[in-house]
Amino acid sequence: MAIPKIAPYSIPAGPYPARVDWTIDVNRVALLIHDMQRYFIDAYDVMSEPMATALPNMVAIREACEAAAVPIVFTAQPGDQHPSRRGILSDFWGKGLASGRDEEIVDELAIRDHNIMVTKWRYSSFQRTDMRHLLAHHGRDQLIVVGVYAHMGCMISATEAFMGDVEPYFVHDALGDFSAEEHDMAANYIAKRAGRVLTTAEVLAALVPSTQAVPQ
Repeated sequence: MAIPKIAPYSIPAGPYPARVDWTIDVNRVALLIHDMQRYFIDAYDVMSEPMATALPNMVAIREACEAAAVPIVFTAQPGDQHPSRRGILSDFWGKGLASGRDEEIVDELAIRDHNIMVTKWRYSSFQRTDMRHLLAHHGRDQLIVVGVYAHMGCMISATEAFMGDVEPYFVHDALGDFSAEEHDMAANYIAKRAGRVLTTAEVLAALVPSTQAVPQ
């Protein structure tokens, strides 16, 4: 069953509080591209906000991470989930994705051979997955979070990262949600309780190798 269409909305601009002074370190950080599957993105008009801004920003962050040799992790939910796997998630969201097109990552962010794919079963990227082990294996204790939906899987994944002593960086203009209100709530929650909320420009500046200048 398709997700109902999401009405266009402008990405909230903040400002968001800074409770901590953490900074992104390319030798410590990984990028999480959260659930950017056709099933979810079909609900948006990608030529309108928030995706008109958020999707190009995700692409820019992904390419900067590639250039800086930052590990990139995609989450994706599987199609045609057995009821024993889907569990009580179906009480809220029904059967979910179908196998095939629904499962695919959107073309703009298509996964590359060296990227990491995590099969995701619940809102959090850390539940019923090996996400913690993957980050530890790569020596990463920071996590940039982009994708959909800000107030659900993105916020909860960032919060669970925090609870595992991984510093989350929530990129508020590289996220999509159901509404401006829910998007803003998610950014405020992370800023006040679990991480740093940054703009794409701030993340890109942090990802540029120190020998390069950031274009003005």
